[in-house]
This record gives sequence, structure tokens and C-alpha cells, in this order.
Amino acid sequence: MSFRTVVISRQSKISYKNRFLVVKKDNDEKYVHLSEIDTIIVDSISVSISTYLLKELSDNKINIIFCDDKHNPFGELSSYYSRHNSSKKIKEQITWKVSSKDELWSRIVKNKIINQALLLRKIKSDKYNLVLSYVDNVKIGDKTNREGHAAKVYFNALFGNTFVRNDSDEINAALNYGYAILLSTVNKEVISNGYLTQLGIHHKNEFNQFNLACDLMEPFRIIIDNFVYYNQDRKLDKDYKLDIVNIFNNYFLYQNKKYILKDIIKMYIKNTLDCIDNLDNYKEFIYYEG
Repeated sequence: MSFRTVVISRQSKISYKNRFLVVKKDNDEKYVHLSEIDTIIVDSISVSISTYLLKELSDNKINIIFCDDKHNPFGELSSYYSRHNSSKKIKEQITWKVSSKDELWSRIVKNKIINQALLLRKIKSDKYNLVLSYVDNVKIGDKTNREGHAAKVYFNALFGNTFVRNDSDEINAALNYGYAILLSTVNKEVISNGYLTQLGIHHKNEFNQFNLACDLMEPFRIIIDNFVYYNQDRKLDKDYKLDIVNIFNNYFLYQNKKYILKDIIKMYIKNTLDCIDNLDNYKEFIYYEG
């Protein structure tokens, strides 16, 4: 079972040999068996990669995330053909009813807001009840954008009234890095289940290749938010990034059982995509640490 996230942060050459990832720097070589790897993060623009390795990573459904010269994720490699019946799944996806998508989106938004409220309760914020009150006001498809209203109150309660999402500061940089890793993790599961990442439930941006993953990741943002809140005085250096990456191997509760986060995301994505036409079977993710 794959469980490792391998981070390549220095100038090196990475290649494939006999089912192993080979990382070579100068005269030093390290080997990691592909069966142990879930994701590779290339956090340096001075890394050379063999095309044969890329082919093997794709065949083994191993995500590879590329970072730019500022060490921010900018792209990833995912397989085109991760499931034998992808054509059937895509045909179903194209014909999903608008009413079903709207109902699912409203449930996802409620799930997200509940998790935000739980974090505010955890840190003893007096905005807990206000954020929680938005849940009952979510309409089908969240037509009145309760998600956005809750988010403004929530982020100001977490990081102060002067905090503005997507400003250029260390808190936003850490959130963006964590969200990027989360998006890639969700995206991998969308593809593994045979669906197109571009066709979302709610997100419809023609320039966004990951609309569906952007929809489905929402209940899990809380985990990144929680970690950044308790580390908001740190700079986003190599160690901090590794700590964020390692969150995905931590245990959390899902449906009253403990699993590592990667496995919860896998189960949640499959369940959600399988039940879009029968939402009585939707199994929400409520934030509790394992």
C-alpha cells in the first residue's frame, strides 16, 4: 500500500530502475520502491527527470507535483487512464442532473461551514454561533452564497479582523501551499474513479482544469486551516512545508472510525461521486482529530 510523499528539494536527477525511484545527487543514490509512494513533490527547478520514470509513475497512479522557483506548486502529472470504465463514468458525469448537482453542492457547503464552526469552537472564538447559524440558511445550490459570508467571518475570527484572504503574507502562503497539496490529493482520486476533473458540480471556470476537485475538497480545507492557525508565526520554509505534507498521513475520524487523511479522502470522493443521484447515501466529513 502506497503511503509515502517524497519531496525532492535539491538539485538532483531522478529516474527509474527495477521498480524503484532513484534519486541521484553527485555520488549519492537513494532508492524508494514505487509501491511505497503515493505522491512526489518536486520542490526545485534544478531537478532532472527521466521520461521513463514519468511513464512508470503514471502507470502506478503516483501523482507528481511540480513547484516553481518560489517553491509554490504550479502543476502536476496525472494519468489519462486510471480506470477501465472511464468512458462510462464520463458519459454519466456529462448527464448529471442540475438538480442533483445543486443539492450535492448545498450539502458540501453545509459540511464545510459546520467544520469551520467546529474549529472556531475549538479555539473558543465568540464567532462560533454566528458561523454555525449560516448552515440553516444554505439554499439548494447555495444561491445566496452563504459559503462566502461564513468564510469572511471565519477567517477574520481565525487570523484577525485585518486578515485578507490571498494577501501576500506568510499565513496566506501556508494556506495556499496546503490547499494546493489537498487539491492534488483530491484530483488524484477523481481521476482514479474515472471522472473528468474539468467538469465540476458547482465550479465552472473554463480556465480551471480542476473544477470537480475544487468542489470536493471543500470539507477538508479545515484541516489545513487548523494547522496553519497553530503555526501562524512560522515562515513557510522547507521544514514547515514538510510538516504540512505530513498532515495527510495523520489520523482523523470518519464515520466513527480512525483512518489516515489520505484514506479518508479516497473514501469520501468515491462515496460522493457514487451517490450523486441518491444523496441519502452521502457520508459527510465532520472535522474531529483522531
